[in-house]
Amino acid sequence: MKYRMHWLPGIETLRRYEAAWLPHDIVAGLVLAAMLVPVGIAYAVASGLPGIYGLYATIVPLLVYALFGPSRILVLGPDSALAAVILGVVVPLSGGDPLRAATLAAMMAIVSGTVCILAGIGRLGFVTELLSKPIRYGYMNGIALTVLISQLPNLFGFSIKGEGPLRSLWAIADAILEGKTNWVAFGIGLGTLMVILLLQNNKRLPGILIAVVAATAVVGALDLGTRYGVAVIGPLPEGLPGFAIPWITYGDIVPVLVGGCAIALVSFADTSVLSRSYAARLGTHVDPNQEMVGLGAANLATGFFQGFPISSSSSRTPVAEAAGAHTQLTSVVGALAIATLLLVAPNLLQHLPSAALAAVVIAAAIGLFEVTDLKRIYRIQQWEFWLSMVCFVGVAVFGVIPGIGLAIAIAIIEFLWDGWRPHSTVLGRAHGVKGYHDITRYPDARQIPGLVLFRWDAPLFFANAEFFKERVLDAVAKSPTPVRWLVVAAEPVTSVDVSAGDTVAELDETLHAQGIDLCFAELKDPVKDKLKRFGLFSQLGEQYFFPTIGAAVSSYLETHDVKWEDWEDQVKLGK
Repeated sequence: MKYRMHWLPGIETLRRYEAAWLPHDIVAGLVLAAMLVPVGIAYAVASGLPGIYGLYATIVPLLVYALFGPSRILVLGPDSALAAVILGVVVPLSGGDPLRAATLAAMMAIVSGTVCILAGIGRLGFVTELLSKPIRYGYMNGIALTVLISQLPNLFGFSIKGEGPLRSLWAIADAILEGKTNWVAFGIGLGTLMVILLLQNNKRLPGILIAVVAATAVVGALDLGTRYGVAVIGPLPEGLPGFAIPWITYGDIVPVLVGGCAIALVSFADTSVLSRSYAARLGTHVDPNQEMVGLGAANLATGFFQGFPISSSSSRTPVAEAAGAHTQLTSVVGALAIATLLLVAPNLLQHLPSAALAAVVIAAAIGLFEVTDLKRIYRIQQWEFWLSMVCFVGVAVFGVIPGIGLAIAIAIIEFLWDGWRPHSTVLGRAHGVKGYHDITRYPDARQIPGLVLFRWDAPLFFANAEFFKERVLDAVAKSPTPVRWLVVAAEPVTSVDVSAGDTVAELDETLHAQGIDLCFAELKDPVKDKLKRFGLFSQLGEQYFFPTIGAAVSSYLETHDVKWEDWEDQVKLGK
């Protein structure tokens, strides 16, 4: 029973619920709902879907995450960061059919949810940490640019045909030069955007709600849709989302799978960061694996109830917090309020202009751009900055799905490169400094005649084993005196695989042929156990494995007739 409750944190929250929290959660839920409605519709349109699906994708995740999510305050729903990914999949495959687009998007949510749940159960919540910060900045900046470009036609009041950010930008420029701009729609959109940006840091005034309500009221009162051709969303379908299995064709499987997996990665990366931030602020702990399960359950459920992929929101969560939310009951109240709107007043937003929705998405996209920290990264490590730029260009030029694939590939290459070509050095004895240190950092460091102390700063595995061998032989070749012992200072070596073990055996044979004994110092016990299983202890001789570098040096000096006087010995003798 206790194990099952671990996967249902919402039940535990309900058990500990305090009556004093209820008024705050109800008020916060109603405030949140007022913002969720226009945002949900806007992100649905940005994803290439009818606006109603944005409300479906808002109601269901809020309810499901309240049960499975570990965070007491996180708000889930449609997100601007996912819009470009969804759009990149559904537009080419749907052929302009809104029902087919909705089916494809729903299946992407199911794929994303399944991936997240399996990863959470498998305790793989750490996987998003494999993407470095510069790489995350690169693809998110690319996504932000893609989202922004995709909304410019709606802002200017026309439509275009173009796939990919650059081709779309070219088509937009052509349409503007040809005079296709609807200046009334553009004025409404620009005014909405300005209000949102001016009020975005104001915690007391909900900028998005004020801007959207004002735009809707102006369009409805002046009948701008009929008189000037301003596009509006029209009446919403009445009723709640129903259970439906989103059947797709065989040809859709690969792009939907790739898109769903990309969404799982992006959504969990954002959700985990936001969840940890609020957990630290509230003094609570959030299990990243449970967070992945909660996010996955919300996506899975919304996929079966006519929704599309969702994530956490860095803009709506602060609204809930500022409104006084204490628990996920806030999200439940918000979901019920939206459901009531669909049942009672589906025509309330029929005059909501598409240009205003575009402004909402553009404002969100602007918030996705990261510039300040990239400037810092450029100052301190330029190659990581250029990695970020490559990821950014990849998304902007090739599209979101290929761009994210490129970002993942670069992350893997970066990870392997650090292990494939790690730092290594020869150690010496620097006067006045205890221990043995890098002779390139301490040029005056002395080396013991006939002894090479070689430090390898990484695990030993198949990808770097030959490089290890090359570096050891290079250290031997560059020794100022004929070498008798080579001691590997192996404290940084955390693991050795079979391929590396075989390479060490070959290295021992090569050194032995030159009259050199291969030794190891400071090996960790788990690594020692592996070397014993590989037969290296018996091949090298157990006497050539030392607990410390100092012990190895002492043994070498006792075994060989070497003239060596240590600076610490000189100090003791008063020299």
